[in-house]
Amino acid sequence: MTDLIKALQIFLKYGDPSSPTHCEHDQLYVDIDPTLVSDEDKVVLDALGFFPGNDGDGTEDGFMSFRFGSC
Repeated sequence: MTDLIKALQIFLKYGDPSSPTHCEHDQLYVDIDPTLVSDEDKVVLDALGFFPGNDGDGTEDGFMSFRFGSC
């Protein structure tokens, strides 16, 4: 759980949406725009199990994790 809390603290630096997460298909999705996140924080988030998502047209859309998601 420590890694999840560390990741959420990083995400908080880039926004505080009212409904920031959801799960689908064994993925945890976090609604933070990857273009706002620094490259340094993206490296840390990757080590914690989060990666920029893709909405199907090649653009980044939030962050996802297979490590923390389950449904």
